Amino acid sequence: MKPVPLHTHTLMRRIRCLGVSILLTGAYSVSFAAEPDPMTPPASISEAIISGKPMTNFRLRYEHVDQDGLTDANGLTLRSLIGWQTAPYHEISLAAQLINVTQLQDHFNDGVPYSGPIYAYSSHPGKETYAKIVDPDYTGVNQLYLESDAINNTRIRLGRQQVNLDNVRFIGDIGFRQVMQVYDGVSVLNKSIADTEIYVAHFESVRQINTKLRTDGALEVANVKYKFTPTESISAYGYFSSFNNLGYGKAWLGNDNADQSNHTLGLRLDGAHKLNDDWKLLYTAEYARQQDYSGGDSRIDAHYYKLGAGAALGNFSLRADQELLSSNNGLYAFQTPFGTNHLFQGWVDRFLVTPKEGIRDTFITATYKTGDFAFFADYHWLNSDKNFNRTGGGSGDQYGTEWNLAASYSYNKNLLTKVEYGQYSERDQYAAGRIKDTDKLWLTLLYTF
Repeated sequence: MKPVPLHTHTLMRRIRCLGVSILLTGAYSVSFAAEPDPMTPPASISEAIISGKPMTNFRLRYEHVDQDGLTDANGLTLRSLIGWQTAPYHEISLAAQLINVTQLQDHFNDGVPYSGPIYAYSSHPGKETYAKIVDPDYTGVNQLYLESDAINNTRIRLGRQQVNLDNVRFIGDIGFRQVMQVYDGVSVLNKSIADTEIYVAHFESVRQINTKLRTDGALEVANVKYKFTPTESISAYGYFSSFNNLGYGKAWLGNDNADQSNHTLGLRLDGAHKLNDDWKLLYTAEYARQQDYSGGDSRIDAHYYKLGAGAALGNFSLRADQELLSSNNGLYAFQTPFGTNHLFQGWVDRFLVTPKEGIRDTFITATYKTGDFAFFADYHWLNSDKNFNRTGGGSGDQYGTEWNLAASYSYNKNLLTKVEYGQYSERDQYAAGRIKDTDKLWLTLLYTF
């Protein structure tokens, strides 16, 4: 049985109406209000608005994609997030944030769904042959929630919200893309136990980065994190998705009508252990199991692990890791549909959906910071868990290799610039759908209020 859904759209309409009412009331009375004392709770709605905090930034990005077999893509997009969160008034605050993404140059396939094959997704006719840059034109509500801190050491949010848990492998907002992923529902964060965070949530719908709103199910989230030092923690989690269609049926299970409902249970140990004033030991150990749930396809049965270690000396770090998303004998592979997958298996995004033969990613990572500059580099050896059929016959297990470079400069606390580059090189040709050589370049300018 599927969970009985709450009326998400009715809930969002009520929150929007309440938000408009509060903002209009504040606008009417703000000219008569004195500047509030930040140490004193707001005495009126207008003071709550004035004492609030901005949720506003503007991100301009140029992206170039050179992918074998497709027309080169060039995109210049501007994302505007404009929002404000009021100070608590009677222990309740309102956060409202609008989003607009404008394609200033649109020589690319933006991946917006329509009633056609997945490889031809595009909101602009004639752009199907271009490489993908999934940054569609979009205007809408990015976040809109009521927040309450009335219960000691507890934060409750009701409405549309960003969510990022642990390293965003399983639950994230995919913030790299211009249209981010957001969740509609209720979440609770409790910190009553010393050094412990307990996060639980019920989400009825998810807006994906291609602007598609998924409403045919629910996502239950439970994550408990204990910090045994300020930089080391252990987390236990359970994620229960009854969304029977997230748009990946054919890629996951060979059938668009296959029920994709699944649950994931896992444990994560992660930290940077201080050895002395100069050196830190870096380590990660994580394991998770994914199975069918709430009527999901019985082939959904796979496991995940990540093991890694390294060292940091001052502002320089170097580490080696291996991450496995296993295969169920080539019938299904471990998936992370709610995670910020751009950050994993390389930035070129050739493996946002795990091939049914699974992925074994072995990689090294180096970072360095000096002043307002930050540098990043990594290199990936990408193999399958189970051998796959190669184009032209035979079998193989080498998908390919990828390397990524990034440099960023913080001009001040408001302005950040960044250049990033990634290159994926194919090895054994995957017969089920070649994962072709791809180069990507990003130039980003971010201004935050």
